[in-house]
Amino acid sequence: MSARKNYPIKNKLPNRRHGGPGAALGRPVEKAKDFKGTVKRLISYLRPHTLKLIIVLVFAVVSTIFTIRSPKIMGDATNQLTDGFIAKSTVNAVSDIQKKVVPELKKQFEKMDEAEKKAVDEAKAKVKEEFDKKIAEKKQQAYNIAIAKANEAIEKKFNETMAQKKQAAYAEAKQKADAMIEQKFASLKQDAYNKAIAEADQKAKNIVDEQFKKNFPGVSDFSNIPGYADALNQAKAEAEETAKQAVDKQFAAQIASAKSAAESNAIKMVDDQFAKQQSKIAAQLSNAKKQAETKAKEAVDAEFAKQQSTMDEQLAKAQDEAVKKVKDSVKKAMLEKGNLTSEQLDAMQEIISLPNVKDIKDNNKKADTIQKLIDLSKKLPQSKNNSMKISKTDMDKGIADVRKYGGAIPFDAIAKTLLILVLIYFLSSLFQFLMQYIMSDVAQKTVYDMRKELQHKLSRLPLRYFDSHSNGDTLSRMTNDIDTISATLQQSLTQLITAVLQLIGYVYMMLTISWQLTLIVMATLPLYIIATTIIAKRSQKYYAKQQNRLGALSGHTEEMFTGHIVVKAFGREPDSIKTFKEINNELYSVGWKAQFISGIMMPLMNFIGNVGYVLIAVVGGVFVTKNMLGLGDIIAFISYSKSFSMPIIQTANIANIIQSTVACAERVFELLDEKEEIPDKSDAKIIENPQGNIEFKHVQFSYSKDKPLIEDMNLEIKRGETIAIVGPTGAGKTTLVNLLMRFYEINGGSITFDGVDIRDINRGELRKMFGMVLQDTWLFNGTIRENIAYGKEDATEEEIVAAAKAAHADRFIRSLPDGYDTVLNEEASNISQGQKQLLTIARALLADPAVLILDEATSNVDTRTELLIQKAMGKLMEGRTNFVIAHRLSTIKDAKLILVMNHGSIIEKGTHKELLAKGGFYADLYNSQFAGNSI
Repeated sequence: MSARKNYPIKNKLPNRRHGGPGAALGRPVEKAKDFKGTVKRLISYLRPHTLKLIIVLVFAVVSTIFTIRSPKIMGDATNQLTDGFIAKSTVNAVSDIQKKVVPELKKQFEKMDEAEKKAVDEAKAKVKEEFDKKIAEKKQQAYNIAIAKANEAIEKKFNETMAQKKQAAYAEAKQKADAMIEQKFASLKQDAYNKAIAEADQKAKNIVDEQFKKNFPGVSDFSNIPGYADALNQAKAEAEETAKQAVDKQFAAQIASAKSAAESNAIKMVDDQFAKQQSKIAAQLSNAKKQAETKAKEAVDAEFAKQQSTMDEQLAKAQDEAVKKVKDSVKKAMLEKGNLTSEQLDAMQEIISLPNVKDIKDNNKKADTIQKLIDLSKKLPQSKNNSMKISKTDMDKGIADVRKYGGAIPFDAIAKTLLILVLIYFLSSLFQFLMQYIMSDVAQKTVYDMRKELQHKLSRLPLRYFDSHSNGDTLSRMTNDIDTISATLQQSLTQLITAVLQLIGYVYMMLTISWQLTLIVMATLPLYIIATTIIAKRSQKYYAKQQNRLGALSGHTEEMFTGHIVVKAFGREPDSIKTFKEINNELYSVGWKAQFISGIMMPLMNFIGNVGYVLIAVVGGVFVTKNMLGLGDIIAFISYSKSFSMPIIQTANIANIIQSTVACAERVFELLDEKEEIPDKSDAKIIENPQGNIEFKHVQFSYSKDKPLIEDMNLEIKRGETIAIVGPTGAGKTTLVNLLMRFYEINGGSITFDGVDIRDINRGELRKMFGMVLQDTWLFNGTIRENIAYGKEDATEEEIVAAAKAAHADRFIRSLPDGYDTVLNEEASNISQGQKQLLTIARALLADPAVLILDEATSNVDTRTELLIQKAMGKLMEGRTNFVIAHRLSTIKDAKLILVMNHGSIIEKGTHKELLAKGGFYADLYNSQFAGNSI
């Protein structure tokens, strides 16, 4: 069997709860009873999405920063454009003045320059001539001194050299003479040595022998006696030394006399040789002096060469002093001739020397030159100043702009700024998209979880809840309230973050531009608050009345549309129109007042804002003229001031939305906190092969403690029995069925199914054993096939058709254009009420339950169809336990047992014939119905 298809519900727009997202400022706001508790609980649903929320916060901050910064960036671009234009105009103006004035000044200085140049040249030449003469004199003096010193040094050195040579010759001659004498006396002296030594050795031997004879008498040969040889050698050595000394003394006088005579002859010979070479020595001395003079001059030249730079500096200094005197003289003459002051003349010369500002590449130099021209122009004589009018007050802004941009409009910088602005807008939009995308995901997942919890909660709520709460209220909690939470999470939450950040950012940016203008904007804030408060209070009561009248109008209109047949049947159209007109007129009156008063809000705020704009424009204009702010700054500030009130209004509106949203969340949480059905036991039983034997034992039940409905009910129904339950409204007929299926829990006693207490059976399994056909049919938006198969998920096509045939529905189904594929609309209004009932019967037949419950199942079909269904039901009921709740007693004549209930108790029971025979309550009901039919 195919799964159920989802078909769109047309023309069903949920009514927006007043004060929810989209509500106008000043409308009444529904407030939560426990605001903080509800907010905490709502936040718990957002905790799984903390990372995404942090990302959203980051995106919101970045996007808002971009949004806040963009007007300032645009203002900066405007400032760049205006400042560049001012810089260009300034440079052009100053350049034009220079082109006009400088040539005139140059003509006046050309003649002075010619005279000055001639005088300067003459002065320089004269100074150089005198300087060269002095240098030549100093150089000659240096030559003379150097030559004299050189000659003196040469003579001294030459004489010392000659003396040294002569002394060396003397020494050499003496040495040679002494050597000849020593050689001459050497052989004689040696012979004397030999003779004297021989005599000395003999005498020493004799003395030693005499000593040994005394010590060793009788011995003639002492050579073998120890110590003899040593004594003999010592004695000989001493004797020989004495002998040599005597010889040396003898020859010393002779040699000294001979040497003296030889040295005198040698000195005389040397003096004779030097006397012969005197002319040659004089020539050598002369030649040495000439060489020394040359070197002395070269040294002087080198020294003067080293001092050349110093001399050049001295010359330049002397020339400068001379030039200065000449210039002063020429200048004095020109001042006297032109009736000028020295300061004026210097200013004129400096103006001429300055380059044209257009030719300067460096921005700072260009600005400094303009500043200098302004200062110099003040020093010019009156006639010259007239042609060079440059006001410092007018040019301060221009100079600053020239220093920043030069003399051109910075189109490159402006283009870069605009490109950055485009990039910022793109990134801001991208972040806003991502922020909305993520928040949509968070919001949808959050409400998805809430709806899921609600759906699960509803499946666990007892029937008591649905009986005590209207379907509209429950539906509103699941749709309108959840939609309000979703819209707030998706839109209002990010708007609140953005609004707060924007409010802070706008104030900060305005303060960075001008705190004075910011005070003007802040001064309008109390006016906004007062106006908003007054209008909100006045409009709120009218909005409340409007909601009340709108609800009354909607209720009246719904009644008239649903009961239009009755209205027409009784001819009450004029009354209906009159009532509608009265309510509509009241709605028009309060609606007009509410809209009128709230409509004053924006014009009044625009008026307050426009007053602020005028003040900003006036004060800002003054600041621009005084160069305190730029034109772009004023444009940016006005943009911020225009946007300043919007976050305040948004924050106030969102605060109302959040209050209403929290109230909606509180209603949802109230539903989630409702008391649930008693949970199934962990060991709940499952009846594998249900028979349908049911027994009520001393059952007690009441909807409220002080009003008992069923007291001590006892009833036993066997498998295959058909039990009919009749009685007046409120007798407890349907309550009996609700207790049987555990839609309500009994207060006392027990109900068993096949001997098992139904409280020990799993609810789902228990209810699968029951099939129900109710008086109020319920069919969902889907195909006829899907509606019949609702009772059995895995039903085959053959089973569906068989069930439809058994319910006598197959014929009318096939008569439809799409047959079993016919889609039933929202309320199944495209088929008749009888056909709806046939489909619900077919659905019950397909489920094939052990116990069948029919609650006026044939009340909405015609007699012919009822007879057909009763025959089919007779076959279906065989072998099953059947409960038939009926108001039409003719439909239960064949029931095996009829229970007559009143005030929650069984007052009669038996077959149809038995009860009629008793003449009791049942007989009265039966007779009253058929008596009415016979009238």
